[in-house]
Amino acid sequence: MTSSSNNGLDRRSFLKVSTVASSTAAFGAFAVAANQAVAATKEVAAVAAEVEVSLTETEISALPRVKQELVAPPFAPKHDQVAQGGPKVVEVTMTIKEMRWEVDDTGAETWALTFDGSVPGPLIVCHEGDYVELTLINPETNRMDHNIDFHSSTGALGGGALTHVLPGEQVKLRWKAVKSGVFVYHCAPEGQMIPYHVVHGMNGAVMVLPREGLKDKDGNPLSYDDVFYVGEQDFYIPKDENGDWKVYEGAGDNFGDVFPVMRTLTPTHVVFNGKVGALTGDNALKSAVGRTALFIHAQSNRDTRPHLIGGHGDYVWETGSFADTPATGLETWFIRGGSAGAALYTFRQPGVYVYLNHNLIEAIELGAASHIIVDGEWNDDLMKQVSKPGPIPA
Repeated sequence: MTSSSNNGLDRRSFLKVSTVASSTAAFGAFAVAANQAVAATKEVAAVAAEVEVSLTETEISALPRVKQELVAPPFAPKHDQVAQGGPKVVEVTMTIKEMRWEVDDTGAETWALTFDGSVPGPLIVCHEGDYVELTLINPETNRMDHNIDFHSSTGALGGGALTHVLPGEQVKLRWKAVKSGVFVYHCAPEGQMIPYHVVHGMNGAVMVLPREGLKDKDGNPLSYDDVFYVGEQDFYIPKDENGDWKVYEGAGDNFGDVFPVMRTLTPTHVVFNGKVGALTGDNALKSAVGRTALFIHAQSNRDTRPHLIGGHGDYVWETGSFADTPATGLETWFIRGGSAGAALYTFRQPGVYVYLNHNLIEAIELGAASHIIVDGEWNDDLMKQVSKPGPIPA
């Protein structure tokens, strides 16, 4: 019921109120390189200028519209690595699903709060200067109100102040991609419900590519064959007095039990893509020698340190910003809680690689690990077992 008095705000009104290149020319042999540098600088400046131009509603309505079909992680939706044409409106739809969620095979489960039924939510991809138009649906079968905060957006708490939806409602939000990089998004209703929703799986990532594609420090193009999208999730699952995992009948029923566990800042599980073993064994990622993978790693709540056993980060955007020069040849990189990072690696040897959080306790004991199975021919020059294990000579 709606009331006109300040003391009688309906829930919808309460939510609304409470949410708050330069280049230098040289002579002779350097002239061509200098001209190329000038051209590149002008290209970057032109893109930046295009991104900063504010369009009217009429102008935005005239832009091409592309419907992006989201896919479940660890994969990415179809996209161009280099923008084709000018800015577009990228239309995406996500449905919020509150669902019983098995975390491991020991009986640990929770009621996950999800975007589109996956943990993490699906990866959204666009280019700098594009507009993302999200339709967010909260079915009436859900119990809780939700919203979304895009770290990639500007204003209104990342869109969180404009997207509160009660069960049975939907909302449409449009935001402009003014910064390139990989970014976190997550639900952020209000108060203590913000961490509650995040540690129950309600987070994901956005990749905003530069219009001209990824580049190395010298401006040379970088490309990839595959995207491996990893969402690292910390869960806090209560136990009963006998040490058994507690089970609940519906979303939100664990309120009284879960907050004391959360306040210990010690997760019971740290997993990749929602479950222990979600990306190992039969679920392992696949690649081949000579293929280049772009690893996108998002963690909405805790710091993490990705490492590829058997490989390296050839090019790493540790803070997620594609506007920054990528680091090269890293053994381990650092992703701050509440952010995403990206790394490129070209596989050079076949076999099983392990991509994990190199806090090895969290990787091995709590679940933050994945496998990549790589096909191809072995290169003895890179590594060879010179002699097999045997008795130590006397």
